[in-house]
This record gives sequence, C-alpha cells and structure tokens, in this order.
Amino acid sequence: MGAEKEGGKDIRKAREDLQRIIDLCRSIELKGLDPYLVEVDDLIKVIKDHFPAWRKPEDLCLDTEALNHIASVVRMQGEWVKRRATTLYRDPFMIEEKIRSLPIDRLVEIFLEAWRPIVELEQLTLKGFNEALKYWGDLPPISERWQKTGYTKVDTKPVTKEEVIREGLLSSEPFIAELEKMWLELKDAASKDGRVNYWDFITSDTYEKTARRAYLASFLITYGYARLEIHPLEEKIFISPNEEPTQLKESEFISFPITISFEEWKRWREKRGA
Repeated sequence: MGAEKEGGKDIRKAREDLQRIIDLCRSIELKGLDPYLVEVDDLIKVIKDHFPAWRKPEDLCLDTEALNHIASVVRMQGEWVKRRATTLYRDPFMIEEKIRSLPIDRLVEIFLEAWRPIVELEQLTLKGFNEALKYWGDLPPISERWQKTGYTKVDTKPVTKEEVIREGLLSSEPFIAELEKMWLELKDAASKDGRVNYWDFITSDTYEKTARRAYLASFLITYGYARLEIHPLEEKIFISPNEEPTQLKESEFISFPITISFEEWKRWREKRGA
C-alpha cells in the first residue's frame, strides 16, 4: 500500500509538471512574449523522464498536448529569427561578436572616424570683429536688397521622345521588356548556389548605369522575379533569381533601403579592379 501511495504521488507530480509546461507555453503564445525565454531542451527532458509512467489514455493525451505546445514555441522561435534577419536587426550578441573579431588597428580607425569632440570654445576676437564689420559694411542698402527680382520670359516647346531618350530620362525599350532582360541576365550570372553578390550584379562602368541597374533590381524583387538574401553579421547582400515570377503576399513585403552613393560605387569599382 505504501508503494502504491508513493507511486500515486509520483504520477500526480508528473501530471502537474506537464500542466505547468502547457501553461508556460500557452502564456508565451497568447501574450506574444520572447519565445527564447523558454528552455525547450529542459521541457523535452521533463516529458521524456515522465513518459514511462503513463498508463492511462488521459495521461498520454496530456503528454501529447504538452509536446504540441512546445512545438508551437519552437515555431515561434524560428519566426522570431527569420523576422530579425530580414529586417537587419542587430542583436547585441552579434554586435559583440563583430567587435571581438575586429583587429585593434581597425577598432582604433573606427573610433577616430566616429569620434566627435563635445567641447568647444567660443570667443569674439579682434579679427572676427573686423570681419563682421567688413561684412555689414559691404552689404548694399535694404532698399536695394528688397528690390523685385527680374525674370525673362521664354517660349516653351515640346520635346520629342528621341530627345528624352538621348538625355537619359527615358529608356529606348519598354520597362517590362527591360526588366525581363535583366532577369535573364541575373539567371546567367547566378552561381551554382543560385545567387550572386548584389553589388557585383548592379555595378556597371558608370555611376548612372549602376543607379539604373539598382532601380531595376528593386522592381525585380518587388514583382517576384528575384529575392534578396541579407547576412547582417558578414555585411553581405545576395540577390537570387526565381525560376518564375512569384507573387508575394502582403505580409511578406519588407522595406530594406540600400544606399547607392557615388563613393560606394567608386569603392566597389576599385575593389573589383575595374
């Protein structure tokens, strides 16, 4: 009798453990808390330790329900990582790892580039006073400064499509045709793993052509011809072509700005040895 009573206590405690696991996972799901607050391995170990004790169907159902809620938390963890990766979220751990991997010389260079003194001494000197007097003395009278600005009337005339194309304001081929042409180019440029470095793909021999290619690449991604792959820790961006245009759901759209400055284009050209 004592052994049965003791066994009953073990069964009751095991049921309470499973119910606590269910309540914990359910609170994570309903309240939208950080899913990584839960140590999944520990919960699985508890279920595994108690499983041999189950004899009744209701206990097995409780065991299955606990596993189902743990699976929901694992799914939330995967979505959490995917969401942070697509929005270039900089996790403190990633930043720490990035800093630790940099050599001391590079850290000093970054510090000097970002350092801005916050102390400034302002004092009116004799030289500054003379420059101010000269500035105000050289200004024309207010009556002359407030005169109306004259203008010249010119006749306007329409421009032809050929002139607009010659100025680079319009392409000589339809937009969709130009887009599909670039899509085929992306397919040819993709490596065996089905992707190509974003900057390698858009960089051209002139800055204007590079900006145009970046503009078209954004539409390739928006219209489902290609997809963007972002690696924030390595600071790399890849673009991969889709076999067929894929219509994205509204929930899958993300906004990710990429600066195409003249300095960045020049730096990438030099890196490629062009």
